Amino acid sequence: MGGVTSSMAAKLAFFPPNPPSYKLVADEMTGLLLLSTFPHRENVEILKLPTRKGTEVVAMYIRHPMANSTLLYSHGNAADLGQMYELFVELSIHLRVNLMGYDYSGYGQSSGKPSEQHTYADIEAVYKCLEEGYGAKQEDIILYGQSVGSGPTLDLAARLPHLRAVVLHSPILSGLRVMYPVKKSYWFDIYKNIDKIQLVDCPVLVIHGTADEVVDCSHGKQHWELSKEKYEPLWLKGGNHCDLEHHPEYIRHLKKFVSTVEKPPSQRYTGSRRRSTDQQLLPPRKSTDIVFEASRKSTDRREKPRHSTDKVERSRRSVDCCLEKSRKSVDHQLERGRKSVDRIRTG
Repeated sequence: MGGVTSSMAAKLAFFPPNPPSYKLVADEMTGLLLLSTFPHRENVEILKLPTRKGTEVVAMYIRHPMANSTLLYSHGNAADLGQMYELFVELSIHLRVNLMGYDYSGYGQSSGKPSEQHTYADIEAVYKCLEEGYGAKQEDIILYGQSVGSGPTLDLAARLPHLRAVVLHSPILSGLRVMYPVKKSYWFDIYKNIDKIQLVDCPVLVIHGTADEVVDCSHGKQHWELSKEKYEPLWLKGGNHCDLEHHPEYIRHLKKFVSTVEKPPSQRYTGSRRRSTDQQLLPPRKSTDIVFEASRKSTDRREKPRHSTDKVERSRRSVDCCLEKSRKSVDHQLERGRKSVDRIRTG
């Protein structure tokens, strides 16, 4: 059963750039790892991190001298670090955050093959590196998930009760829901974010384009509605799936969000009143501590749902634009999936 689900996930969700957009090389003077297409930067480190699944993932850490937060960014399904590098540098500068990005297993120069379960192990390894290697504290970390990256982001966020915040960029409710408007979660579905968003205890910002033809804006809106601690969402008018960071409102809204969540809780909550600015956080519900491993079992096994710069343009041109291709290439598998859904409904 797990193998079938993993196979379906690979066909529907993962399109690693082939060939990868970069190679790993060692600096002749220092021996430090570099991405072949970019010169050495003093504040950028390239790492190879082992995961509990036995793979090694490539990650990049960008240090900002004035940072009070660290952003852990999980990219979309058709990109790798070579394509995201310049965007990551831009985000670190403009948001004044440390930033850690990584390639999923089977992406870029990370070993192994991509799968849903591998992405969960991948983000855990990167988070562990932030804590143990860079001294980052859970309450200073912001998880950022783009499209398919919302899957590992929410899986981890649901198990970490003291995170600073979560950003969901064009998130998916689940893999199957991208293709069909199903009303419940099935065992063969992947990235059942609709079940996990309700377990996240920190502030959540949702960003989605109103003209997204890959993941409908309704996915983002439902994530926002199901969030415990809502920040004013950003619905980018006319925004598509691959161009949101080119809208001026994108970076402005992100900066306001980071500035807000870096304040003490007593200064950021406004009750039911809207601030004159775009910043609004509703008071959080009470949360309970979630044990890291025990919680994984409860989220992974749940079957039923609970209700602009040129550089950036080059780095993002291919991100997440392959889901449309998946609709054509896996018609046979989807038709079988639809029939099995019908059988479950009538059974």
